[in-house]
Amino acid sequence: MNRNVSGAVLAAAVAIAAPTAFADTCNQLAMGGVNHAALKSALEKVVPGDNGGLNFPMWLTLVDGSGRVCAVVNSLTGSQSVTADIWLGSRVISAQKANTANAFSTSGLSLSTANLYSAVQPGGSLYGLQASNPVDASVAYEGPASAFGAAQDPLVGHRVGGVNVFGGGLAIYSTAGVKIGAIGVSGDTSCTDHVVAYKVRSSFEASGALGPVPGPFDKIIFDITPNPNGGTGKSAGGFGHASCKGVGGDITTHNDGGSVASYANY
Repeated sequence: MNRNVSGAVLAAAVAIAAPTAFADTCNQLAMGGVNHAALKSALEKVVPGDNGGLNFPMWLTLVDGSGRVCAVVNSLTGSQSVTADIWLGSRVISAQKANTANAFSTSGLSLSTANLYSAVQPGGSLYGLQASNPVDASVAYEGPASAFGAAQDPLVGHRVGGVNVFGGGLAIYSTAGVKIGAIGVSGDTSCTDHVVAYKVRSSFEASGALGPVPGPFDKIIFDITPNPNGGTGKSAGGFGHASCKGVGGDITTHNDGGSVASYANY
């Protein structure tokens, strides 16, 4: 009897301790300066801006290293509404992107969701990946819309899951070079999502809240040769992303129509 009671007590203790441990991971990010207020401020400094695409408002989700959502923000201001002035579906997509970048990056290799675009096409080395780790619908669509993007967004504290294979998701690293989570951005063209995520992450690196990424591999790569017979073209390196049309044309064009070689920096 005592053995059974002890086992029950231990199981209960583990059940209580586990969520606290995960919450502490988010708390550590927050105490280090990567919190809801800082993320919203960083996103609002970038959006709207010269990011290519459509100049739409954006969603950003932060997950910890276990994939648990720490924060959800958007770039809406004033009287703008999540049900009328931003792509509502992009809220969950931003969480998918964060989950994907976190789940398929390590402390030695950072894979952006943009890097996965070609690899998951039919015949690609990761074909089928997009169907793995589905979104938990019981979590993704819960709660009042009035809380979406707020400090207590209903996604916070949960693992939404999901795999997304176009631009916008980037792993994040501690100053010691350890992968500690990821951010996901959605709300515009997939190329613009990536650029905005890159700019937001870079702002936290510059402030010292996050460490540098292990190598430049998670930049968006435009090396797809069009298929003359239609369908998806061929990526020279296997990790290329399609170009995106927007206000100024391709991602390689400013919103004002000027040339932007600097987009290679993202």
